[in-house]
Amino acid sequence: MASLAKTRIGIIGCGNISGVYFQAGKRFENLEVVACSDLDISRAKARAAEFEVPVACSPQDLLKRPEVDIIVNLTIPKAHAEIALAALEHGKHTYSEKPFGVNKAQGQAILSAAKAKNLRVGCAPDTFLGGGIQTCRKIIDDGWIGEPIAATAHMACHGHETWHPDPDFYYQPGGGPMFDMGPYYLTALINLIGPVRRVCGTARATFGQRRITSKPKFGTMIEVNTPTHVAGVMDFCNGAIGTILTSFDIWHHQLPIIEIYGTTGTLQVPDPNGFGGVIRIRRMGAADWATIPLAYGYQENSRGLGVADMAAAIKANRPHRANGELAFHVLELMQGFLDASREQTYVQMKTQPDRPAALPLNLVDGKID
Repeated sequence: MASLAKTRIGIIGCGNISGVYFQAGKRFENLEVVACSDLDISRAKARAAEFEVPVACSPQDLLKRPEVDIIVNLTIPKAHAEIALAALEHGKHTYSEKPFGVNKAQGQAILSAAKAKNLRVGCAPDTFLGGGIQTCRKIIDDGWIGEPIAATAHMACHGHETWHPDPDFYYQPGGGPMFDMGPYYLTALINLIGPVRRVCGTARATFGQRRITSKPKFGTMIEVNTPTHVAGVMDFCNGAIGTILTSFDIWHHQLPIIEIYGTTGTLQVPDPNGFGGVIRIRRMGAADWATIPLAYGYQENSRGLGVADMAAAIKANRPHRANGELAFHVLELMQGFLDASREQTYVQMKTQPDRPAALPLNLVDGKID
């Protein structure tokens, strides 16, 4: 049997999150990382040495390299759209870390450029492809809790300046709790329930400055230029009502992560920032909660799964799951909450993407189809 032709990946951005994407190049049988780059070339060279990547170069050089099929864009949020558009201009498919852009105009520009070039765009998070959310998807699709009528989602902490080595971008446009963490929760909800037709919301920035207590910038003050506490309400296209809270202003809480409420039961969904987790269900008339075993693989950190799926989809000429249309809908929702707060009104969504196809059962680790 002929060996599988690998899709060749070039990684731009060799910071904190990049390690698991480099590992994906060895884990997934259809991927190979052939080049990496960073504005700090020493970081690119260090990653190349660590993961045996043949080329470490500047971002401009990587974009031009003919051996690269997909650009994986792991830069900071304000650079996501710039790098994605440059990759498309150079004839490369592109997959970005979340968010898709810092505003809808950027997201629309990426989608338009991809369509004009007949290229694929994808975007994190791909955590919804993990064993936890995929099992929840099957539970809902199989009717275990009846028809979903409502959902709640909560992500609350006191920000990232206590641990992240360079946390300033979390408090600028394109950051904040909604743009940083909202994509995990919103993508999971769309995968489980479907797209959203309108939103309303309210938002504030509680602290005008943040003091970094992590190294190497201990003591540096950050000017906060984006809301750090955002509450939103969503009307899903199927009639369900969802609420979401994201905050970098809260010290402690006991809120559920995600719960889906159906006509015949309630489902507790694991943390969408992970791939596995504990699933609990309590059906109508049940005396207590029951824990449901995970029915799918990819239960540990499997970032890069969305890239592998996109690479497989390109070769099979099928839709990929962590796609640009889904990511743009999430971006539209996030900006919608902030616009609704500022304008004191509902915001109608312009897009209604399809729910991504569920993964096949019984996948061997490292495979997609």
